[in-house]
Amino acid sequence: MRQKTEAKNRPLYRVSFARKTGVDDKGNDTLGAAREIGSVWPRRDNNGAILRLDHIPVELTQHQGVIFLFPADSANESRGF
Repeated sequence: MRQKTEAKNRPLYRVSFARKTGVDDKGNDTLGAAREIGSVWPRRDNNGAILRLDHIPVELTQHQGVIFLFPADSANESRGF
């Protein structure tokens, strides 16, 4: 029973944002280091999920970066995601 309770109290995904830092010699955008800005949590009725942002970078509102979703499992937590 305890495992089910703990699983519901954990996010599904960690949300990170990486700023565009420039353009490489092939014309592709280069990105800075990804910074965690929030998480995605399951709804109580298991119908969808809720995005919770703790920080909204200015570059996000200007379309100057990329959002990444990393699964919030124990393997990713040990890597700092």
